[in-house]
Parts: sequence; structure tokens; C-alpha cells
Amino acid sequence: MKERPGAITLKGNPMTLVGPELKAGDAAPDCTLTGNDLSPVKLSSFRGQVVILASVPSLDTPVCDVETRRFNEEAGKLGADVRVVTVSMDLPFAQKRWCGAAGVAAVTTLSDYREAAFGLSYGVLIKDLRLLARAVFVVDRAGKIRYVELVREVAGEPNYAAALEAARNAAK
Repeated sequence: MKERPGAITLKGNPMTLVGPELKAGDAAPDCTLTGNDLSPVKLSSFRGQVVILASVPSLDTPVCDVETRRFNEEAGKLGADVRVVTVSMDLPFAQKRWCGAAGVAAVTTLSDYREAAFGLSYGVLIKDLRLLARAVFVVDRAGKIRYVELVREVAGEPNYAAALEAARNAAK
């Protein structure tokens, strides 16, 4: 598996990502994640919808909390055929608890804790920590990636406006 040393930083310290560097125009990889009810969820089950896929290290950290709440607020404004999915290595039970406590109902949270399939397929697995890097992918109805942002500093927030605009454009 391809390694990308120094692709991101955590508090200024270089981290290695494992997996490919995906770009706009690439086919979105399919993989199976775990839903909050422990059911398997294939990313291909979202085909036919525009999907904002946001990967975060852990919902229980301040920046991930802010980001997921922000996408939750924006999700209702995007239309019925745009889904927001947040993926982390958090256990499904922790994701469900966090969503309930945060009042997040418009974002689907999926866990990559079993095999790191998302992290490896999307090139966002932080080798040093076995957590996911902060990234946003917008996937169109046909399963093609339309937008990619890898947040270079894990503690930084993504460019919400650019991701939301890419989702709106893909939904046209």
C-alpha cells in the first residue's frame, strides 16, 4: 500500500498517510463501513445521490465536533438528494452517543474501526495514529469524485464554502 510521508501534520508534526491520493475525476472507491446500529453500510448504497464524505479523526475532539455540527446545519439547505456522511474510527456506539448529545440528525455517521477500509481506499489513514485525516470528498450521483480537500493540518477546519458549492454544483 502506498505511503505518503509528511502529507499532513498534527500540531506541526509530519504524519504519514496510507493509500492513494485521490483527485477530482477519479471514481469514488467503494468500501464497507459500520453503521451506528452495527450494520454493514456500503458506500455504493448512496449512488444516485450527491454525497459529501467528510473524514475526521474523532467526533470527540473540538475541531471534529465543530465541523460535524456545521455540516449538520448546512445539510438541510442542500436538498433531499444531497447526503452528508462523516466517517471516523470512533466506535459506532460512541458515534451514536455523540450524535444524540450534539443533536446531529442530518449527518450520517459511519465507523471505519474494523478494517480501516475507508482510510486505506481514500488515502486518509494516518499510519502513525490509526486515525483518519481530516478530508472532504464530494461524490456525484454516478460515483465520481467532484471535489477533494485534504486538510493539511489535522487541527484545521475544511473549506466549508468550497465543499458545499461543489455539492450544489454536482446536484444540478
